[in-house]
Amino acid sequence: MKIRHLYILSTVILLVALSYALFSNIPKKNTVSANQPNVILIMLDDLGYGDIQAHGNPYLKTPHLDRLHGESVRFTNFHVDPSCSPSRAAILTGQYSSRSGVWHTIGGRSLLQKDKITMAEIFRDSGYETAYFGKWHLGENYPYRPMDRGFTETLVHGGGASAVHPDYWGNDYFDDIYKNNGVFKKYEGYSNSVWFDEASKFIRENQDKPFFAYISSNIPHAPLLVEKKYAEPYTADLSERIANYYGMVAKFDEDLGKFLKELDRVNLTENTILIFMSDNGPGPWFGGIILDDDLFVKEGYNAGMRGGKIRGYEGAHRVPFFIRWPSGGIGGGKDVDKLAAHFDILPTLVDLAGLEAPENVEFDGMSLQPLIHNPKSDWTDRTLFVHNQRLQYPEKYKDFQVLTEQWRLEGREKKELYDIKKDPGQNNDVANKHKDVVDLLTKEYENWWQDISVDFNLYNNIIIGNEREIPSLIYAHDALRSDEGLVWAIDVEKEGLYEFAIYRWPLESGRRIVENEGTTFRHNMPPTSTIDTNRFRIDDGERREDAQINKAHLAIGNLEKEVAVTDAMTSSTFTVQLKPGETALKAWFSGDKEYGANYVKIHYIGPAVFDNPSAYQAVHPDKWLRDK
Repeated sequence: MKIRHLYILSTVILLVALSYALFSNIPKKNTVSANQPNVILIMLDDLGYGDIQAHGNPYLKTPHLDRLHGESVRFTNFHVDPSCSPSRAAILTGQYSSRSGVWHTIGGRSLLQKDKITMAEIFRDSGYETAYFGKWHLGENYPYRPMDRGFTETLVHGGGASAVHPDYWGNDYFDDIYKNNGVFKKYEGYSNSVWFDEASKFIRENQDKPFFAYISSNIPHAPLLVEKKYAEPYTADLSERIANYYGMVAKFDEDLGKFLKELDRVNLTENTILIFMSDNGPGPWFGGIILDDDLFVKEGYNAGMRGGKIRGYEGAHRVPFFIRWPSGGIGGGKDVDKLAAHFDILPTLVDLAGLEAPENVEFDGMSLQPLIHNPKSDWTDRTLFVHNQRLQYPEKYKDFQVLTEQWRLEGREKKELYDIKKDPGQNNDVANKHKDVVDLLTKEYENWWQDISVDFNLYNNIIIGNEREIPSLIYAHDALRSDEGLVWAIDVEKEGLYEFAIYRWPLESGRRIVENEGTTFRHNMPPTSTIDTNRFRIDDGERREDAQINKAHLAIGNLEKEVAVTDAMTSSTFTVQLKPGETALKAWFSGDKEYGANYVKIHYIGPAVFDNPSAYQAVHPDKWLRDK
C-alpha cells in the first residue's frame, strides 16, 4: 500500500514538473489592479498650435477644446516631427522616429520597423484592452498594420489621407469604407464622427477593465471636405481654403464635446488619463496657414510662430499637448514651459499607469511625471533634435533643428540661430553673434546623427506568405523609388507557388488597365459639403481616350515575366515559384510608354516543386535602388 501511495505521489510530482516545463515559457498576461487608469490618446492631423481658441486664435470657436485646455496640464513647449508618419512612430516607440526606419510618409519609409516594441504592446502585455481608430500611416501590410502592433481592435482608413492609393476607392470623409480588424466595412457619417462613435462603443464595452484607446483623426488634413455649415462662419474673413480648414476643426470640436460627455455619462472621466495633441504643425500648401517667401504666416494663425509642416522653424514641430487625469491629480489648467517631445509620452504613461516597462529597450524620451505634478520641478536642460528627411536615404545636415531651452539652431541652406526666449517668432538670426553656440549645437547634432543613422541602409520589408495576411495587397504608396520605377522590398516567408495580380487602378473600382483618368471617385457627398478641387477629383462624366497599353510586366528576384494586355482586362496575372528570404519586386505596364502598377495582389497558392532549383534567385532591393 505504501509503495502504491509513493508511486501515485511520484507520478503527481512528475506531472507537475512536466506542466511547469511545458507552460513556464508561455508569455503571461500581467494582471492589472482595478484602480489603474484608462488611457485615451487623441491626436489630430496637421492641427497647428494656434488652431485653438484658447491659444489666441482670433477666428476659431472651439468651446470643447477650450474646456479641455482649462482642465488639463498644458505643455507649451512640446515638439514632434515635422510630418505625419515620423511623429506617429516616435509616439509608439518612445524613440526618435528614424531609429524605426520612419522618416518619410511614402516610398517604403513610413513602415514602422517590425521588431520595435510599441506602446500598444506594452499596454496589452500589462493587461489592458487596446484599440486604434483613424489614421495609422505606418504600414498597410503585415507586419506593419495596427492589428500586428498590439492593438486588438482596429478601425482605420488607408494611407495618409483620403484619395491616396491605399485608401478605399471613392472615400471622401462621408459614409466611407474603412478597415475594421483588416476587413473592409462601410460606416455611416463623417469620418471624425465615426472614429469617436466607434471609440465610444469600445469604451462602453470595456468600461469594467482598463483600456487604452488611441483616436488618431484624419482631420483637418486635406482634402478639406466638410459640410458647409461648419465652414460658413469663417468665409467672410478668410479664403475658402482656410475657412474649410477651420470648419473641419469646428466639426472636430463638436465631436470632441459629445465624446467628453459620453465619458462623463459612463463615469470614466475621473480615472482616465486623456491626452490631446497634434502630429505636426499646420500644412502651408493645403492646410491652415499660408506662408510668404520667408516662411512667415500671411494668412491663418499659428500663435506668432514662423514656418509650418515640413517647411521648418518652430511652426513645423511645436504643437499643443494637454494631459488630464482628475483622480490622479493631473489638471487644473496649469502650464509647463519646459522642453518636451512626443517620445516622452510612452515613458510618461509607463510611469503614470504603472506598466511593465520592456526589457532591453532604451527610450529617447523621459517621463514627464515630475513636471506634470509640479511645473516648477527641477528639469534637465536637455537638447532635442528634429529633421525633415523626405528622401529614400537620409542626408546628413538636411533640414534639421537643434532645440534647447534657450536656442534653436536651424540647419538650412546656411545655419541660423535664434534665441527662442527673446525671439519666439524667429525674426532675428544671431548666428554671427554666437558662433560658439552654433559650433556647440552643430557638434551635438553630429553626435546624434552618428547615433541614429546606423540602420539607414536597411529596408522594412513587406512579408508575403504569412497566414496573417493572405492575400497581400501592396500599394505604390509603400514602394521605394528608383530610376527604373517602383521597387517593393519583400520578404518571402514561405517557400511555394505565388500568384501575382497587378492592377493599374483600385481593385474595387472595376476599371480596365487601359482606362485613363476621368471617373475617379464616387459622388456620395451631401450637397452641403465643400470640396477642395485641387486635392479631390470628382466624376465629371467625361470619357477619356484609352491608354495604348499592350503588355504587363513582373520582375521578382532574377526573374522577369510579361503577358499580353487586352482592352477588357482589369488586371494581369503571373505565377511564380519563390524561395524564402529577402527579395525585390517590380511591376509595370508598357505600350506607347511605361505605366506604373499601383496595386499588386499576392496569393500564396501552395507548395512549389522546383524542377530547376536555380530558376529563381532572390535579389536584394539594392540591385535596383543603389547598385549601378
